[in-house]
Amino acid sequence: MTIKEHKICRVESGSIAEQMEICPGDVLLSVNGQPLEDVFDYHFLCSDEKLTLLIRKPDGEEWELEIEKEYSEDLGIEFENGLMDEYRSCRNKCIFCFIDQMPPGMRDTLYFKDDDSRLSFLQGNYVTLTNMSEEDADRIIRYKLAPINISVHTTNPELRCRMLNNRFAGEALEKIRKFYEAGIEMNGQIVLCKGINDGRELERTIKDLTAYLPYMESLSVVPVGLTKYRKDLYHLDPFTPEDAGKVLDTIHKWQQYCMEKYHTHFVHAGDEWYLLAGEEFPEAERYDGYIQLENGVGMMRLLYDEFMEALEQGREEAEEALKLHFSWKNIFRRRKMFEEQKQERDGRRKVTVATGKLAAPLLRKLAAAFTILHPNISIQVAEVENLFFGERITVSGLLTGQDLALQLCTMDLGEKLLLPCNMLRSGEEVFLDDVTVEELEKTLQVPIHIVKSDGQSLYEAFLCREDRKENSDE
Repeated sequence: MTIKEHKICRVESGSIAEQMEICPGDVLLSVNGQPLEDVFDYHFLCSDEKLTLLIRKPDGEEWELEIEKEYSEDLGIEFENGLMDEYRSCRNKCIFCFIDQMPPGMRDTLYFKDDDSRLSFLQGNYVTLTNMSEEDADRIIRYKLAPINISVHTTNPELRCRMLNNRFAGEALEKIRKFYEAGIEMNGQIVLCKGINDGRELERTIKDLTAYLPYMESLSVVPVGLTKYRKDLYHLDPFTPEDAGKVLDTIHKWQQYCMEKYHTHFVHAGDEWYLLAGEEFPEAERYDGYIQLENGVGMMRLLYDEFMEALEQGREEAEEALKLHFSWKNIFRRRKMFEEQKQERDGRRKVTVATGKLAAPLLRKLAAAFTILHPNISIQVAEVENLFFGERITVSGLLTGQDLALQLCTMDLGEKLLLPCNMLRSGEEVFLDDVTVEELEKTLQVPIHIVKSDGQSLYEAFLCREDRKENSDE
């Protein structure tokens, strides 16, 4: 049997690994005398309080390191291959697959279909279970790796086989029962396709999955994404506002049922349903702690609440600052401050935030509320249409650099352009079409600021607080 070797690419500063003089370029051979198949083995074996690592240095010397640590304390090691094994591609041919709707000529990694259970554990990816071996399912149970995020789509075995174009897709649902019986936490997802798995089929799927509570912790329902590149693919119709209203009625009915019986709302609607139906977002309590936030469920409500909280705090700070000036001692300072504010209002600062069609209405509301408190700053919301993938794709995370350049180049963008971080490849300043932030800045001739997804960061970006910090440092 060939023992796998796992090359280390990074060691976290101040970590146990750094203290043990483990370095990038070293190779991990075994933990407690056991070779590692992949990241599942690594996380399980390294959770113990006492470890023996066998490390090979670049010069070929082997070190045996004895380590004592807290249970589940991380060693601070990153490997060249995050899975410590080959990535497993998806063998399904789902009728709604977004990757099949991608235009030609993009970078190769965007065409890779992953359906790897290890990515579900590590990164929160959703898996269909059809590409999960029984051995991997057993290891998940043995190692208690959770949560596992599952793309269910339907609990009708025959329909699931048709939707995934995989004759084993119905049988794969049995793994949900297996995980439930073993007490493994799960989250479910339904990509809803009009006339396929909606209506009665949606009712059936929600009902069936409630049987796996509490270990099936949540279920999200999101609409299928349809690009303009669907030639020769399975015909799917877009949902109408009326359709969206019916979907929400179904979800709200089951939320009420689950809350009364199980004390959780369980099933949640993606934000797009509310925007399409023209309905208000639910209150924060209805999202059960935003358990499906990364799946586009509750992002708008959370952003709104966080932003308004930051705005209220800013108002209170402004009022406190004003109270300090209500004395004869500071009368001249108050007059000077008034003159400075008047000059700022006369020469208002202008900031533009670019987003997709989905988030634009909410951002306009936030901008209007912000301007009431900060009249010297003008916030312009630029709604960018997705010409690259097609007008039906409305999320900001799928906007490209070329669409931003084309549609913003004729606008007066003011002092700076704000872009949400989800437009960029993780950890890099590159858009989906490989245009860089630097290239876009040169094209638009305006500084670009990348904004984190929380409301506090958006408020501070509107406030130009980063600019003030930069100026104060000079």
